[in-house]
Amino acid sequence: MAFDTKLKLNLKDLSLSVKIILALLPSVLVTVLVVVMMILPKNDEIKLLDAEIINQEKEIAKDKAKVARLASLKIENERLIKRLNELKLQLPEEKEVSGLLKQVSDLGIKSGLRIISWKPDNKRDHPSGIIYEIPVLVELSGSYHSLGMFFSSLTKLNRIVNISDIRLGDPVPQMTEAMLKIAFRATTFSAVPESEIAEKTAAAKKEKKI
Repeated sequence: MAFDTKLKLNLKDLSLSVKIILALLPSVLVTVLVVVMMILPKNDEIKLLDAEIINQEKEIAKDKAKVARLASLKIENERLIKRLNELKLQLPEEKEVSGLLKQVSDLGIKSGLRIISWKPDNKRDHPSGIIYEIPVLVELSGSYHSLGMFFSSLTKLNRIVNISDIRLGDPVPQMTEAMLKIAFRATTFSAVPESEIAEKTAAAKKEKKI
């Protein structure tokens, strides 16, 4: 027994919607193939590139901030260097200290004070490590007026002289005005030579390594 089956497809018999689907089917298939084979595999790569771009943008922003900060730091550095140079002018070299201290003594005499004792003390390192403190223990006598003139004249010196540990004795009545005994510590400063600073820095580094 034989079957003779014949399938005949007549497009005219298809509905409009089926015709539209059949017309669009090739382009849909091509689109799906393109998405599956070309676009999807690139998604991971695109995400990595996007992350890299974001990181680069952050680095660029940081660099821009550093550049802006650098300009202000340069200005601040120039200001500090200028201030440091001004302070150096107020710090005598160690060999000049004796002359400065004599100048202070002369100011006391010119102010009407009598020098009783003038004892230079040992120099000591300042906590900054870049200057020495050079103190002198002073005892003198005179009137309140002379003492005021003396302290006022010290403020006009172009070198730094600090007065501390001031002690005033009981005034002794005189014919004109009361006299008193004054004791204080006068401290001036001298810059530590750069060679000594370098030696101390090297020694400190060596101790840390040990």
